[in-house]
Amino acid sequence: MSKTHRRNLEKGIKLDVGREGAPSYGELLQLEQLLGAQAPFQETPSHDSLLFIVIHQVAELWLKLIVHEIEGASHDIAADELGVAFKKLSRVKMIQQQMITAWDVLRTMTPADYLTFRDALGPSSGFQSYGYRLVEFALGNKDGNHILVHRHDPIVTARLQEALTRPSLYDEALRLMARRGFALSAAVLERDLTQPYRSHEEVLEAWRQVYLDPRTYWDLYDLAEKLVDIEDNFQHWRFSHVQAVKRIIGRKPGTGGSSGVPFLEKALQISFFPELYELRSVI
Repeated sequence: MSKTHRRNLEKGIKLDVGREGAPSYGELLQLEQLLGAQAPFQETPSHDSLLFIVIHQVAELWLKLIVHEIEGASHDIAADELGVAFKKLSRVKMIQQQMITAWDVLRTMTPADYLTFRDALGPSSGFQSYGYRLVEFALGNKDGNHILVHRHDPIVTARLQEALTRPSLYDEALRLMARRGFALSAAVLERDLTQPYRSHEEVLEAWRQVYLDPRTYWDLYDLAEKLVDIEDNFQHWRFSHVQAVKRIIGRKPGTGGSSGVPFLEKALQISFFPELYELRSVI
């Protein structure tokens, strides 16, 4: 009998766990650990600090799931199993919509609310989220300098370093196109995977052919649109982040030494799959 089950029995609470020794709902989800992880970071916690913690912890869980799904979809594409990959990519899109909506909850926090705990945040910053960095690396925005902020943690550093050298989702999509007979050069297929992806004219031409004849290349056409869905949602999420920060702190510097809104606005210029947007102008 588990400790939690025994405590519940002592309190007169009877749970149907199916069979003796089977985990309860709380044990299965490790709710004691999960719901005990919102430790106050102030001697006298402010009311709104819990909102801040929960919003960011939930975001990290969603980021973890996004990485899991993108890595799975990349593996599927490499194995020419597009149908399986499409299910995972559709799931990523729905997760992103949840994350976008979460900013609406954070925007209920006023500047005065935030000031009740901002100083207690110290040098911490969302810039230090390795979950976010793993998502960016998986989508192709590679920059090894971003790993340096985690150099104090060898486990996180190793994971980020491995992700930096792995083909991105888009790399696998382009390798698939090459296997399908599209003329893509070594500059595309054998590029330095530790560097961010840059647009190539031959890739643009390949996607242009796909979009001009979707019946012939339907699965590639569908893949392209799923990638666009993910990038659109990612940009929407970034923009919503900018607007939430503007509403709460305006253009004051952010925590952790970041410039705040100007830093976040720069990310809006990044494109993971540039040719899929460029081709709209050439077809």
